[in-house]
Amino acid sequence: MLKVQEIRELIRLVDQSNIDEFKYEYDGLKLVMKKKQPVQVKTVEPIKVEPVNTFIDQPTNQPQAAQPVQEVVESAKANPAAQLEKTNAPEENLHKITSPMVGTFYASPSPDAEPYVKVGSKVKSDSVVCIVEAMKLFNEIEADVDGEIVEILVKNGQLVEFGQPLFLVKVD
Repeated sequence: MLKVQEIRELIRLVDQSNIDEFKYEYDGLKLVMKKKQPVQVKTVEPIKVEPVNTFIDQPTNQPQAAQPVQEVVESAKANPAAQLEKTNAPEENLHKITSPMVGTFYASPSPDAEPYVKVGSKVKSDSVVCIVEAMKLFNEIEADVDGEIVEILVKNGQLVEFGQPLFLVKVD
């Protein structure tokens, strides 16, 4: 058996050495010593965030001074129809064709071919409107409704998410 003085001496030696862990077993006695690992703290530069002001008809990529509220109200009074068009863009009879998976949107069967549909194209419920490529598999997406394509919401070659709207169709 180890004496208390011997254990203290072992603790001092382990503490002063480069080892992180010491195990000793003899005749039913088991002694394990582990050093505490020093906590490493990293300092990170703070990220500068500039507030973004979004107003009607102002691009978001260039910082601009805030437009006074009175000007916004006056422009709305001058052209109320334009304001309604911006807020009520989707009509009652518009159907969204959404992506059934995550992948890459392709408007045509090959790079040099015509797109499956364009704005104004008439579609049937079984009409192929695009391809979504996922994991090297090309999946044809069908319209699911009879109608007319009124808007294409994504660009050719764009990555799309599950449930992301691809087309707006005016239902017949």
